[in-house]
Amino acid sequence: MEEMNEFDELMELLEAKQYTKLRQHLAEMNDADIAAWMEGLEEEENMLKVFRILPKDLAADVFSYLDVDIQQKIITSMSEKEAANIIDNLMADDAADLMEEMPANIVKKLLANASPETRRDINHLLRYPEDSAGSIMTVEYVDLKENLTVAESIERIRKVGVDSETINVCYVLDAGRHLKGTVALRYLLLSDDYEIIGDIMHENVIALNTMMDQEEVANQFKKYDFTTMPVVDNENRLVGIITVDDIVDIMEEEATEDMEKMAAIVPSDKPYMRTSVWETYKKRIPWLLLLMISATFTGAIISSFEDALSVCAILVAYIPMLMDTGGNAGGQASVTVIRGLSLGEIEYGDVPRVIWKEIRVAVFCGVTLAAANFVKLLVLDQVTVMVALTVCLTLVAAVLMAMFIGCVLPVGAKRLGFDPAVMASPFITTIVDALSLLVYFRIATLILKL
Repeated sequence: MEEMNEFDELMELLEAKQYTKLRQHLAEMNDADIAAWMEGLEEEENMLKVFRILPKDLAADVFSYLDVDIQQKIITSMSEKEAANIIDNLMADDAADLMEEMPANIVKKLLANASPETRRDINHLLRYPEDSAGSIMTVEYVDLKENLTVAESIERIRKVGVDSETINVCYVLDAGRHLKGTVALRYLLLSDDYEIIGDIMHENVIALNTMMDQEEVANQFKKYDFTTMPVVDNENRLVGIITVDDIVDIMEEEATEDMEKMAAIVPSDKPYMRTSVWETYKKRIPWLLLLMISATFTGAIISSFEDALSVCAILVAYIPMLMDTGGNAGGQASVTVIRGLSLGEIEYGDVPRVIWKEIRVAVFCGVTLAAANFVKLLVLDQVTVMVALTVCLTLVAAVLMAMFIGCVLPVGAKRLGFDPAVMASPFITTIVDALSLLVYFRIATLILKL
């Protein structure tokens, strides 16, 4: 509520064109709050006007919190010199992310006007594969030599720390820039000035490789509970660092991607409200077409048993219930297994145990559902005992098959190098539907002599 009142006050100053007071108010606010207010401005002209009001140093910090499409609008509205100044003041990883989204002709102009150091750092990051540790790292960090004293190290931090992503952890390198250890700033402050860095550094360093996938990078941060980790090349030379704020963005991105795949949607990197109807259509239609075509097998199965159904038409009434229950059971199993795979709780060696567990769960669930349904069929639907038995046996079989398929397919997909999330509810439901119908009609043929 207090934040909303502050935003209203800012809006009043903007509308009254009291730019000096507005600038003073903005200078006292948090960078992220300013960015949030700017994104809420309905008129693009006002947003650009506010950005130009900001002091230069503050403008670069606020810029890094804005959505990419807004960043593009701001950059394209500026002169090449103004835009280059913003790029120079951004952290290298943020600048590289922006460059990846900008049109090639604008990138070329920005890099041409940026400082040599900025241009070098951005080009360094852009050469790594997308979604790799190298592509998300920053090259702004504090490095120290092994032979420096504590006093010399603190003096170096004073010189280069202002342009670094973090100074809480400093990285100790040898003459060949190989990573030898780390030293926390608080240890430097608590150590005697004459002590040598090589003697007080922490040598057991856990580092990330530049080619490591960003999802695995996030897992490493979670495993070790670090706020920053070094990134090295294949020869153990330090090339950058990754901080926990980047990991939060990665985890959100990966979670969104998994949710989209589990809903049979081609993943998108744009927010929903800024994705056009045509783009949304293109993301959804491939899977819908595939699932529709695969669902025709269900119709073919029903058609092949048309004669049997004409003899006992009541069986048709229970097809939706059997298919839905099987699909729901398979979806539950797949989501549980996919989560376990994503968190590293389930490995390939655990597959037999997972299958055995799901089979037991399926038997308990299937029998419970069948018992409840058997009573309902006899009391409310008033069908014959044989019809009720047919439906309930199929129900047990459908749940058993669904949970088995729901746990096996995601593991198999990951083993083959695919994302397990692809094998979630829609895909599993289609398979389970077809198998449930086959079992249903086979059981009906045996019990009811159709």
